Amino acid sequence: MLVKSIVDEDFLNYKIPSIFIATCYCDWKCCNEQNVSTEICQNSELFSQKNVDIPINEIFNRYINNPITKAIIIGGLEPMLQFEEVFLLIKYFRENNCNDAFVIYTGYYENEISRQISILKQYTNIIVKFGRYILNSNRKFDDVLGIELASENQFAKIIS
Repeated sequence: MLVKSIVDEDFLNYKIPSIFIATCYCDWKCCNEQNVSTEICQNSELFSQKNVDIPINEIFNRYINNPITKAIIIGGLEPMLQFEEVFLLIKYFRENNCNDAFVIYTGYYENEISRQISILKQYTNIIVKFGRYILNSNRKFDDVLGIELASENQFAKIIS
C-alpha cells in the first residue's frame, strides 16, 4: 500500500488508541471550494513527503503485534483517492480474523462516494468521517469518534 506515513500509536483521531495510516493523494476540494491556498490545510506538509510502499501484510503485522492499539485509522490526505488499496487493506485484516474498527477520514460527503460506501458495507465495523474542512468554522464534538472535529459540517457514521 502506498502511504505517506504510519503512526503506530495515535491517541488524537479516535476515542481508543489506533494505528494511523496517512494516504498519499488529495484533490484539495476543501481549499478549492473556499478559494484558499492549500497551505492552510493541516495536511499540506504531509503532501510534500515522499510516498512509501509498505506491503499490506507488514501493516497488518505492525498493528496486530502492538498491544496498545485497538483500531485502524486511514486518513491524512484523501483515502477515497486510493480506494482500491484501502479496500484491500480492510479485506486483508478481515481475512486474517481482525474485526477491529476501521475509521476512514474523508473530506467527501456520503452522497459523493455512495459507490465506495456500498462496497465497504460488506465488511463489519467500518466508520467513516464525512465532510470538508471549512475555514473559520466552529469545532464540533462527534459522539461516534469521541473527539472534536474541525468543522461543524463534519460527522462520523458507522456504516457497517
